[in-house]
Amino acid sequence: MANKKLFATIAGKLAPKTDAVNEAGGLAYALTPKEALAQYAATGCLNGTFYASAKEQLDAVLALCAKVDDLFIARTAVYCRERGFMKDMPALLCAVLAARNTGLLEAIFPRVIDNGKMLRTFLQILRSGVTGRKSLGTAPKRMVLRWLESRRDEVLFRDAVGRAPSLGDVLRMVHPRPASKTREALYGYLLRRPYDPEALPQLVRDYEAFRWGATEDVPDVPFQMLTSLELSTEVWMEIARKAPWQMTRMNLNTFARHGVFADEEVTLTIAARLADPEAIRKARVFPYQLLTAFTAAGEDVPQFVRDALEEAMEIATGNVPAIDGQVYVCPDVSGSMESPVTGTQGSATSAVRCIDVAALVAASIVRRNPSAKVLPFEDHVVDVQLDPRDSIMTNAEKLAAVGGGGTACSKPLLRLNQQMAHGDLVVFVSDNESWADPQHGQGTEMMRHWDRFKRRNPDARLVCIDLQPSGTTQAQSREDVLNVGGFSDAVFTLIADFAAGRMAAGQWSKIIDDVAIAQPAVA
Repeated sequence: MANKKLFATIAGKLAPKTDAVNEAGGLAYALTPKEALAQYAATGCLNGTFYASAKEQLDAVLALCAKVDDLFIARTAVYCRERGFMKDMPALLCAVLAARNTGLLEAIFPRVIDNGKMLRTFLQILRSGVTGRKSLGTAPKRMVLRWLESRRDEVLFRDAVGRAPSLGDVLRMVHPRPASKTREALYGYLLRRPYDPEALPQLVRDYEAFRWGATEDVPDVPFQMLTSLELSTEVWMEIARKAPWQMTRMNLNTFARHGVFADEEVTLTIAARLADPEAIRKARVFPYQLLTAFTAAGEDVPQFVRDALEEAMEIATGNVPAIDGQVYVCPDVSGSMESPVTGTQGSATSAVRCIDVAALVAASIVRRNPSAKVLPFEDHVVDVQLDPRDSIMTNAEKLAAVGGGGTACSKPLLRLNQQMAHGDLVVFVSDNESWADPQHGQGTEMMRHWDRFKRRNPDARLVCIDLQPSGTTQAQSREDVLNVGGFSDAVFTLIADFAAGRMAAGQWSKIIDDVAIAQPAVA
């Protein structure tokens, strides 16, 4: 018999050969153009990240669009708007279609360009010329006109927040024909041209009356329309009573500064709104936005309101999967994860870091899967103990407080292999820019250790959640490996589907391929 020791199979030796170098200089696998575009669309905000500038992201997305078919671009735009709740990227993809396939653009326009901000972003990108055209042209102009005509007067007025371009600029671009006296007056108002004040929609008249002090009744208009006015504490309380969910979340410190929480009834109203399951669903809130509000709330925000934010977090992450078997979740806590999750954009840069989102995902999984084990990593595994009975907020803050070194995605798997661990699902949450692993052999160190883990656990699955736009990965997509991008709660649904075997293939792009594209509907 041959010498077993001499001819033993070396686990992991046949890991697939790497074919790329990531932005940090480490060995990696290149995503397919479809996978890469999906990754950029779900995580890119066209702002600078730790490894790439906004211009580099834009160039990468346009280059990827040139490599995929128009239908996939359309489906990606719909997916990352409807399920990922992104803004800039779906607008950019629509602008690409405006230059390539106006028929598909028309099919998805109402689903992607679903409010005034999205319309302005789309037109701003289109007019810049980066996608191949600067003018609207006949078909896009028709879509914008249909968008304007489909919206009620009050909705259109509320959409008139923001500039570059303003809604008045949009009207000048497309020259809509008003179908009623109220719409004619509204267009004149927005264009700053002569109009009949008595024909204005009631909401506009209410706003103007409030603006000039003719009434103290606060109109039901966006918060931004009111903040430039000098308002009393009583008016601020009335604003707080009527504020929609997202505005409430974003302005807790503002309310505190203006004395709103001095009124117990208003405080109870705000807390009830924040913890309302239906309001949370309609607001399409990112779980990390709740973490932002919780950590940013000043001392003048009552504990009762903070408690409501914690309750809202439990509700917002309610679709985190409860998975049979042993789960390991590995949040990246390396130095690059300190960068803003939505990129750097001057004074508007988010205070939420990639590490905060990674910690939040880990804490959410542990909350629903008490037996799950967490292995935070940088260039080594960081030992942190989480109590699944603690709130998601508490555990997320505990995880986000550690780390800061280099990135070695292989280390959690190395630890599990050293312990001869058994498991059914391993979830990584990272920016995927691993560079501190040993650089030898034909595959990445992470893939070599995953293959070793699979030898003990043949039915195990690996999910790699990428929080920053990138065209590479540390674990090659296949039947047991899912690479997915994003930081909305839609990612939790994908994890559940993959863990339960409802996703047969390892390519995330196939999820987008299943997005149905129907004929355009009235907005």
